[in-house]
Amino acid sequence: MALILNGADASVAIRTAMAGEVANFDAQGYRAPHLVAILVGTDGGSMTYVGAKKKACDDIGFTGTVLHFEADITEEFLLNEINRINQDPSIDGLIVQLPLPKHISEEKVTEAILPEKDVDGFHDINMGRLAKGSDGVKPATPYGITLLLKHYGIDIAGKHAVVLGRSNIVGRPMSMLLSAAADYGNATVTLCHSRTQNLKDYTLQADILVVALGKPGFVTADMVKPGAVVVDVGTTRVDDATKKAGWKLMGDVDYAAVEPVASAITPVPKGVGPMTITGLMMNTLVVYKKSVEAGKIAKKSPA
Repeated sequence: MALILNGADASVAIRTAMAGEVANFDAQGYRAPHLVAILVGTDGGSMTYVGAKKKACDDIGFTGTVLHFEADITEEFLLNEINRINQDPSIDGLIVQLPLPKHISEEKVTEAILPEKDVDGFHDINMGRLAKGSDGVKPATPYGITLLLKHYGIDIAGKHAVVLGRSNIVGRPMSMLLSAAADYGNATVTLCHSRTQNLKDYTLQADILVVALGKPGFVTADMVKPGAVVVDVGTTRVDDATKKAGWKLMGDVDYAAVEPVASAITPVPKGVGPMTITGLMMNTLVVYKKSVEAGKIAKKSPA
């Protein structure tokens, strides 16, 4: 039976350790790390996700601020708000929840955030640092996956990792993290995508298989090397009349068929999802600690 890489359980353990670090900084007289999330509009999924981020901040001891704006705000208004936050030394991290209304450029908004406050890791400068192997803010989902593997003691160094999907949010940065000369990397990586021929030939070579395609149940048991570690990033709503909501979340991996073949596997849900938020929180803490070390955050004045 495969080891279940439970992201919910791992997140609790990692966030508890982070809370201990925050408490130590508080005991030394420093303010708490401060994360701001901007939400535009009333998309249900986005509201739920931002709420989960706010709860994570509360649990760890961060100051979590949610700025919720109407969907009809102008692009100029949002960019001005981002600029204000960029210049506020009391704020360590900023995220703008995507998707945005169509009249607002997601690229302009992402690039407007200061790289050192871009704790989602999407800014071109942070992606460039990642490509160079420099120490910078890492994209939250791939970073969360490395934290999950580390939590469960999965050895990556020297292994052959195959990543399915080349998105800038998951697949491409995941391949760079896994191949990086770092304690979470040193794997040999193959990046596959929609134009890859004979895909199964590659997946059967994978010691670690990361799937981020958005295609429910795409990876079947005959595509997986016995004993492989399988990380399923997919979360697609599919109709299910047996569920009260009328749907269920399904990953890109046929879990029931692949689990007996794998040595370790992430479930959907409670796999990668919670680790994305944990990666985001870890990024915020890392940015905060660097500011403390650089003397950019002063100790609070005695009451």
